[in-house]
Amino acid sequence: MRKIEHLGIAVKDLAASRELFTRLLGTEAYKEESVEGEGVHTSFFRVGETKVELLEASREDSPIAKFTAKKGEGIHHIAFDVEDIHAEVARLKAEGFEVLNETPKEGADNKWVVFLHPRSTNGVLVELCQERPA
Repeated sequence: MRKIEHLGIAVKDLAASRELFTRLLGTEAYKEESVEGEGVHTSFFRVGETKVELLEASREDSPIAKFTAKKGEGIHHIAFDVEDIHAEVARLKAEGFEVLNETPKEGADNKWVVFLHPRSTNGVLVELCQERPA
């Protein structure tokens, strides 16, 4: 793992949260995107070399909708940038971590993503991210 790629924050109202984080961070969001496969609308901010991703559910059965219904708004996941997502998944499985999706799927911000189950990472949802080819 090379660095923290971003922190994902689940929100109920993306527009209001985007305005709040614009004031908090002193900068505008640089990107907004919907990921239909995950049922989420996102907004990204840069903070130094790290990013903050705001996530709002776009449908009631999405993971973010379930998260906010159960836990409310707040930190949803931490994402790490990896050079080779397949090799990293194999390494982490060999170390005993529970992988939620072994096959990388398309995520926001032009990334391939894989998630690790929180029960194998002290209650923290971990996302592995690798840049997709242009």
